[in-house]
Amino acid sequence: MIIITIKKIAELANVSPGTVDRIIHNRGQVTQDNVDKVNAIIEQYGYKRNILASNLALNKKFRFAVFLPKYENIEYWKSQISGIEKAAIEFGKFGVVLDYFFYDFNEVSFKKTVEKVLDFDCNGLLFAPIFYEESVRFLNEYEKKNIPVVMIDSNISNNEEHVYVGQDAFQSGYLAGRLISFAVNNERQVLIFKITREIESTSVYLQRIDGFYSFFKDHTELTNFKFSEVTIKDTGIDQLSLEIFSGINSVFVPNSRAYIVARFLEQNNIKGVRIIGYDLLKENIEYLNKGIIDFLINQRPEEQGYMGVNYLYKKLVLQETVENTNYIPLEIILKENYFPAKK
Repeated sequence: MIIITIKKIAELANVSPGTVDRIIHNRGQVTQDNVDKVNAIIEQYGYKRNILASNLALNKKFRFAVFLPKYENIEYWKSQISGIEKAAIEFGKFGVVLDYFFYDFNEVSFKKTVEKVLDFDCNGLLFAPIFYEESVRFLNEYEKKNIPVVMIDSNISNNEEHVYVGQDAFQSGYLAGRLISFAVNNERQVLIFKITREIESTSVYLQRIDGFYSFFKDHTELTNFKFSEVTIKDTGIDQLSLEIFSGINSVFVPNSRAYIVARFLEQNNIKGVRIIGYDLLKENIEYLNKGIIDFLINQRPEEQGYMGVNYLYKKLVLQETVENTNYIPLEIILKENYFPAKK
């Protein structure tokens, strides 16, 4: 077995090591004949230069911009940041440096932060595109910088150069439909309960609802299910009323606020309503444990954050090819597989 090095390649090609180095690093001033000979030997013996060693020797830094919504009061985004910071520690020894750009949950703050991100000089961008139309405009502008982009939480781009890591939103809604279908009563009245912020006309939110309905369209034998929708702004949860839940058997909450429905049902002693929502927030887990929330679909946000930085690291530091779409497996969480059963 031949251990292939620059020196060995030069020997086999009958050229100088300097010539081999120029060919590997594409620095020109080499005849095409020598290029062909060296590349043939590289292909035959599988030479791959030690990129990490080279970067460390040059003390090379890789700056990644992290462009996310503020997370102080939102548990889901706190988990994303935890994963990102874990990756920052792990890859920091290889020259990775993170710079954070946070925006409030409104378009004015988002647009102001967009300007800062566009002006910032970096090697890669980790981005959570919350506002759909504004995010599309931002990405179209950012493409001019020719900088790799990894998106988490929402995938809004058809650009084949962008990488996405996160849930398949449509599939998660489809899964919620299947979970709702596990009912025994002949007639099931299903409420899609939308507790929204201004921002949640995003593609993720709508794709979940679309996926939910698609499950029942694909299963025409399930004729006993009837559907209704209610939309309430999260600033107006005092609008909840007994009338909303009159005759309702199941509730699908297409975001992380299932606990708001669960709390209202508990306070009003309404029993026998199946609730399905998203994310392992503290409040959701509380009502899961009480048996008021039946299912939570976990998007594993900490893993999303970690893998987002990891893919930038692979793409830019290791110069590896990265798949464009990377779905995080969806987890179905019940009381019984989150809490140990009492003996």
